[in-house]
Amino acid sequence: MCADTFGVGVHLTEEELQFVVHVPSDVDSGWTDPEAFQSLVAETVWDLLDQQTVLGTIADRFEAGDTVTLGTVTLDPDGTLVSHDLDVPSGLSNDQTE
Repeated sequence: MCADTFGVGVHLTEEELQFVVHVPSDVDSGWTDPEAFQSLVAETVWDLLDQQTVLGTIADRFEAGDTVTLGTVTLDPDGTLVSHDLDVPSGLSNDQTE
């Protein structure tokens, strides 16, 4: 088994902020439960970034329909963090969005 890199972001709707995990098409077969690994990815991101600050910035400075990219995390299927490239969004509309 080898590590996989997941893109992560937050999508804004009129009612909520949705954590988004971009799963690589060639994801390692060691990831057997999609909900479990997506939860692990989210937990890892919020261990590295201040969730309240990030979500507050996104809610205040971006618009419904935007997806704000936070970066990537690379994890082994056993949950070990291999590396990450995460940033708090700058808050300029459409900056770091998809």
